Amino acid sequence: MAYIGKKPEDIFKGLANKDTFTGDGSTVAFDLTIAAPAGGDFDIEVFVENVRQEPGAGKAYTLGADGSGNIKRITFSTAPESAAEIYVINPGKQYETLTIADDSVTTAKILNNAVTAGKLAATLNLSSNTITLPSTFVTTTDTQTLTNKTISGASNTLSSIGNASLTNSSITINGTPIALGASGTIVAGTSWQAVKTSGFTAVAGEGYFCNTTSSAFTATLPASAAIGDEISFIDYAGTFDTNNLTIGRNSHNIQGVAEDLTVSTERAGFTLVYVDATQGWLLKDK
Repeated sequence: MAYIGKKPEDIFKGLANKDTFTGDGSTVAFDLTIAAPAGGDFDIEVFVENVRQEPGAGKAYTLGADGSGNIKRITFSTAPESAAEIYVINPGKQYETLTIADDSVTTAKILNNAVTAGKLAATLNLSSNTITLPSTFVTTTDTQTLTNKTISGASNTLSSIGNASLTNSSITINGTPIALGASGTIVAGTSWQAVKTSGFTAVAGEGYFCNTTSSAFTATLPASAAIGDEISFIDYAGTFDTNNLTIGRNSHNIQGVAEDLTVSTERAGFTLVYVDATQGWLLKDK
C-alpha cells in the first residue's frame, strides 16, 4: 500500500504498566511504580481479587500524589483483606513539563556560537577565572585599562602616548630632573665655573679658577659627599705662594686627617676625590 507522508511504524510498543500488591487487612495506601495521568482516576484500572474497583470520593479508591508529589498513590476507602491480590493496570500516558535543574546544562549541550551578547549579563565578574585572548582581537574605541599587565613581542607598537600620561614623566641626570620631551644640558667631566676671587662653598663635579691676587681666601668643601665626588682647583693668577688658598674640610677628613688643606704652591692645580669617612677627600694627582 502506498502512503502520503511518512510510512507508519511497523513496530508498536505498549506503554501500560502493571503493579501488583497484596493486602494485609490494614494498609489502605499503595504507590504505583510509574506516575499515572494527573486527574486520571478513570484512566487506570484497579482490581482486588480480579474485581475492578470504582474510583472516586466515597467509592472504592482515589488516585493522588505520593510523598514526593507524584501521582502514584492509590488510597482505598477500606483496607483490602489480608492476602487479597491487588493489581493495577497503568496506561503510562503521563504528560508533564520537564524542569531543567540549575547548573545542569553542560558546555557540550550548547551549540557553538549560539550564545549572543544579548544573552550575557551587562557586567561579567571574571576575576577568579583565566581569560585566554586570541592572537588577534579588536577592542572597542573606549578607554581600555590594563593593570599589572606586560605587553611583549617585537610586533607590538605603542604610539601617540603623551608624556603627561606616563607615571614617570621625567628622568634625573646628575641629580637634576628633566621632563620627557624637554631639553637639558648633560655635562661630561668637570663643570668649570667663573673665576673666584673670594671665599665660596664648592660643589661636587665642578672646577674653580681661584684668583688670590687681592687676598687669600677659603674654598669650603660640601657638607655632604659621596664616593667618587670630585672637585678641581687651579691657581688662576699664580699667587697661591703669596696669598694662600685654604680648602676648608667642612667636617670631612682631607688626606685622612681632620685638618684644612693650605695650598701655597704657585700655579698649583689639583683635584680632590671623596672616598669615605676615614680618608675623606684625597688628592687625585700628585
